[in-house]
Amino acid sequence: MSHITSIGSGIYSDLAVATPATPLSVSALAALDTAAEFQALFATEIDTIGGTKAANTFVRIKNVREFPAMGTPPNVVNVPTYGSKTSRQIQGQADAPSLEITVNFVAADWAKDVTNILGSAVGDGKQYVFRFSLMNSEPTATGATKYASTAGGIGTVENSQYYWIGKIEALQVNPQLTDANTATITLTIQSDFYGAYTV
Repeated sequence: MSHITSIGSGIYSDLAVATPATPLSVSALAALDTAAEFQALFATEIDTIGGTKAANTFVRIKNVREFPAMGTPPNVVNVPTYGSKTSRQIQGQADAPSLEITVNFVAADWAKDVTNILGSAVGDGKQYVFRFSLMNSEPTATGATKYASTAGGIGTVENSQYYWIGKIEALQVNPQLTDANTATITLTIQSDFYGAYTV
């Protein structure tokens, strides 16, 4: 498929985390820089509860209520110019953002035990590869490859994918008395953003 070509809301957007059997080394993570390398890590979806990590498997962060802006924020610097009535603007070095994702809180999805992949990853200090897929419609594939970064997965609909390396730093529960309980997941960014790619 192609990138999204029409105006619409990204209600089917998806966030996933690669879960190889053995965590990627620092040098292996640093070597990732092409669409094919990132997409290969997201071939088969597994369950966060009781799933078995293996090469090219991933888990999805489900029940997302709100995504933040994706990408590196600008750092525009005003530079005075001698003899000019206005200053000039240049792009300075941007600070890596931390992303805060709001989810409808399902406690079982985030339980901190050895059988829960996402729950165990919160605050563990390990680096993971993340994929954000911007989609206006649901993939038409089925099974464990429905959200895979392949032509037969996410590639069945128009999509734009962004990848980065980061950590799941914190999970903060927001009790609600009149609405669904929510939680804020804080991700820190350890690399550049790569994308937008498509399959």
